[in-house]
Amino acid sequence: MDRENHSLTLYTAQSDTVLQVLRRDGACYSRQEYVARKYGESSKVFLTAYNWFVKAAVEIVPKPPEAELPYWAFQDLYSLDTSGGNVLKLLVPANQVVLFDLYSWNKVLCMKYLAETAADERAFSRELSLRGLQESDVMLTGFYPDLRQRILDSWPRLLRHHYALLAGDTSGVGSVQAGLWQLRAEWVQEGLF
Repeated sequence: MDRENHSLTLYTAQSDTVLQVLRRDGACYSRQEYVARKYGESSKVFLTAYNWFVKAAVEIVPKPPEAELPYWAFQDLYSLDTSGGNVLKLLVPANQVVLFDLYSWNKVLCMKYLAETAADERAFSRELSLRGLQESDVMLTGFYPDLRQRILDSWPRLLRHHYALLAGDTSGVGSVQAGLWQLRAEWVQEGLF
């Protein structure tokens, strides 16, 4: 597949501030400070997941130096949380997109283990239960480095469907989410722009 010559239609919800920057500069980049401000006390959880994503995703799509964190977009409008922003329909070059399963990403955000199989998931859950632990305890404290590493080692499974999704094969995923290192004005097809 020639990734240079095809684009994907994606949807994103962005704040008025992001739209102002897009209008003014033609491109917008997300920063750690924005996430910390948005999520307050919960920002440690989000930044743990986001920073892991950055390290993994740059192996698929190089990150511009101006970008610290990704923007999120979705293949289907119904997956988009429109409560906090302006809905934009984007046409994004395929070589600028990192694709993954929304439900797997939600597990990463919840600091959960991404199992290879249902049996693997049950076994890991059982192990945690026997120790009286939950994944968030493991990930947000320094007390369980072996279990923390096992959870982190499972997260690359998030990106296992990227190339199949890029080719249009959505089997094995519930809903397609995308990470974008930037938003560009020329990508906006429709919306409050």
